[in-house]
Amino acid sequence: MQDMDISSPAAFVNGGLLRMHVGRKVRTVLQVTRSDIGSVMGKSTDGCQLVAKGSPPVPLTSYVEVIGVAENENTIRAELWTNFGDTFDASNYDKLCQLANGELKHLFL
Repeated sequence: MQDMDISSPAAFVNGGLLRMHVGRKVRTVLQVTRSDIGSVMGKSTDGCQLVAKGSPPVPLTSYVEVIGVAENENTIRAELWTNFGDTFDASNYDKLCQLANGELKHLFL
């Protein structure tokens, strides 16, 4: 397993951007589709299926923010979970992710 860089701020990612941050700290919002003991499956704000490993909050709302380390292009080892309620503007968050990884990247680091 590679060394994990957890010192820097968590990068805002959607499903498509996750692969650019493998081994690094990330944050994303998932629409929960299934939860088990130790993991949550959900849809990213750009429609990708992602898995968050860890201990999700109980009860779990429809939308949850996950902060942790990207293990691969579709899995995050979650360190921090935050319920974001049952209604959430996924398209606005998706735009934020694009800005945070594009020309405004310097504002988010």
